[in-house]
Amino acid sequence: MDANKLNRLSAAGVLVSLGIIFGDIGTSPLYVLKAIIGEGNIISRDVVYGAISCIFWTLTLQTTVKYVIITLRADNKGEGGIFSLYTLVRRKAKWLMIPAIIGGCTLLADGIITPPISVASAIEGLQLKYPEIQTVPIVLIIITILFIFQQFGSNFVGKAFGPIMFLWFSMLGVLGLTQITLHPEILKAVNPYYAYDILVNNPSGFWILGAVFLCTTGAEALYSDLGHCGRKNIRVSWAFVKTCLLLNYFGQGSWLVTQEGIELASNPFYTIMPDWFLIYGIALATIAAIIASQALISGSFTLISEAVRLNFWPKVKINYPTEAKGQLYVPSINWLLWFGCCSIVLYFKESTHMEAAYGLSITLTMLMTTILLMIYLLTRKFSYWLVGLLFAVYATIELSFLIANLSKFMHGGWVTIFIGGVLFIVMWSWINARKIRNRYLRFSEFDDYLPILKELSTDESVPKYASQLVYLTGSNFTSEIESKIIYSIFQKQPKRADVYWFVHVDVEDEPYKAEYKVVHLVPGNVIRVEFKLGFRIEQKINVMFRKVVEELVKNNEVNITSRYNSLSKHNMIGDFRFVVLEKKLSTDNSLPLYERIIMQVYFILKKLSLSEEKGFGLDLSFVTIEQVPLLLTQSKNYDLKRVGV
Repeated sequence: MDANKLNRLSAAGVLVSLGIIFGDIGTSPLYVLKAIIGEGNIISRDVVYGAISCIFWTLTLQTTVKYVIITLRADNKGEGGIFSLYTLVRRKAKWLMIPAIIGGCTLLADGIITPPISVASAIEGLQLKYPEIQTVPIVLIIITILFIFQQFGSNFVGKAFGPIMFLWFSMLGVLGLTQITLHPEILKAVNPYYAYDILVNNPSGFWILGAVFLCTTGAEALYSDLGHCGRKNIRVSWAFVKTCLLLNYFGQGSWLVTQEGIELASNPFYTIMPDWFLIYGIALATIAAIIASQALISGSFTLISEAVRLNFWPKVKINYPTEAKGQLYVPSINWLLWFGCCSIVLYFKESTHMEAAYGLSITLTMLMTTILLMIYLLTRKFSYWLVGLLFAVYATIELSFLIANLSKFMHGGWVTIFIGGVLFIVMWSWINARKIRNRYLRFSEFDDYLPILKELSTDESVPKYASQLVYLTGSNFTSEIESKIIYSIFQKQPKRADVYWFVHVDVEDEPYKAEYKVVHLVPGNVIRVEFKLGFRIEQKINVMFRKVVEELVKNNEVNITSRYNSLSKHNMIGDFRFVVLEKKLSTDNSLPLYERIIMQVYFILKKLSLSEEKGFGLDLSFVTIEQVPLLLTQSKNYDLKRVGV
């Protein structure tokens, strides 16, 4: 979609934004104030005012200023998200890859706890009507159904998301407004003094930041879904969303102040509802929680697909269940997320326990986004002092949240950190193994072999291997070719063909770029095709290559008619054969211990991931797999002496 068209403001665009972006942050009133006060604790007026003030300024500084006003400016041809931001700045310094993959991993880890806490918080409202009800089985059933339906695409259901979320936010605003009238003085909490007072003067005040942070955990989705809704639509819809959220938070605060000195016995989100409306509120909260979970699952699929294109993650199967832009389904990630979500529910059981673990990993994501964003602003010629000031402000805010959230580590926060750490090891190993492999990759001067290729093509003493022989090459230059390809053509088994094709795929920083270039190295005999694809383009090389060949035939640039006498007179098309070279680690290596471990992890991941031919979308009936040794370093030479005759 054209970026200018996407950024147009429209009623439909605003409604879509409500449906697919604000689910996570929109369901936060379900658990934030309950987490801050804590069930079983005595309600204190100072704590309530301080908490509401912290929430107001967190939503203002963190969500509105950082994400809605500043970060949404960093769009990559209309696309957002931490990997899109990374592609905008990665040429500035190699180390920027580290905050990018940390941010991506912690965002994925956060995705495992968001559905359980949202759905559990909603369903637990039933206990106000039915105290003996067991909520865990209900939560597990809802989450399982949600993940089962991912394979069919969320396009149809997604059309209803906007109106439902509009109803949800309207409900939040109305419920909050009715409570504010009971204690309008709560509006004084807008004054930042109350936030300062609780953080500085209350002995345990600083640590409530860990719970306050939960009100902004969905802010990253504002940026990640930029490409689906457009900047203007997100900003306008956020004005409505923030108003409704604040009304509800202030409304809950107003009710809490009227209960000062009393022990908090239940979730204030539900207690401010009229008794007759409770069952409807629970139903709407459950639907909103499902929508929030759906948005986060879809975001995880997009994040993984981008990581695959950027070579941060092993190739995995990606399905496209509908024609809608951005609609994709990653089976392996879907069921990993399902397993993780179910494990979280079974481990923590109640949303109260999940609150104690939630938010720790996402603080790291936000910190990493801040680092990349500041580099981006510098590339856009913003003054150093302004960027430095912004960095100081947001580094201070997010480090404070991180320190406060570290108190959750032993209460379950270690779960998401552990998951994020495992994901980081996968990405780090995959990236570094490729670097080690490429370090020892040998290239040959292609020009030296072009005459031999031409001779081999006409040498009838060699059996013809295929009419059209296609190799995938990683060489960035037309002047060189991998030595292993030369070995495959000339030495392993001489492969005679009418036309030799060498296909190179280059992943570009633009999200949806799709271009190709053709270089005739030997006219009509040796041809190189270079694809330049955006990092969000599905690499269906088989289909793309066919279109290129059709275009070349149409322009009379190549003849693909079979050259067998019996077939050529009938204008029969010659056969195509792709050769994929599968690398195996040679035993003749003496790598350092760290690199040996990295390579072992790499080959384990390689076995678990999608094969090269499937990853490039090749038709397996036209593919030959050849194993070649990956000889990284030569082991020591042996001084052998001949004896005897």
